[in-house]
Amino acid sequence: ESQGKMNWGFLENVLSGVNKYSTVIGRIWLSVVFLFRILVYVAAAEQVWKDEQKDFVCNTQQPGCENACFDHFFPISQVRLWALQLIMVSTPSLLVALHVAYREHREAKHKRKLYQDKGSIDGGLFCTYTISLVFKISFEV
Repeated sequence: ESQGKMNWGFLENVLSGVNKYSTVIGRIWLSVVFLFRILVYVAAAEQVWKDEQKDFVCNTQQPGCENACFDHFFPISQVRLWALQLIMVSTPSLLVALHVAYREHREAKHKRKLYQDKGSIDGGLFCTYTISLVFKISFEV
């Protein structure tokens, strides 16, 4: 029975670890942007483009024409594009969260403080954060 349930405690621990390095405005901004994107994807994209090929009619009866014509006129699926964009923008934040979780796990394993200040971004975490910002900006543009 416990196999069917997700362990939300792990996710909660990771997010609480990241909160130590975030400002209040940053946390609110990330939450609003992420929730807005999820809502747009679930509410709008799925409803508007749910079955793109269902009503598409080819002007010939040749086998395979419908798929070829549809792929020619609509080379990119809007639903898949939104999902890909959501994944690409969320992944860098996930990498920072995993880096923070790694740091906390490492300190717990060694049973001593390995990093100077829990709230400062330095060393490898600074590099991970900077790389995540560059990737987020490049994906957004």
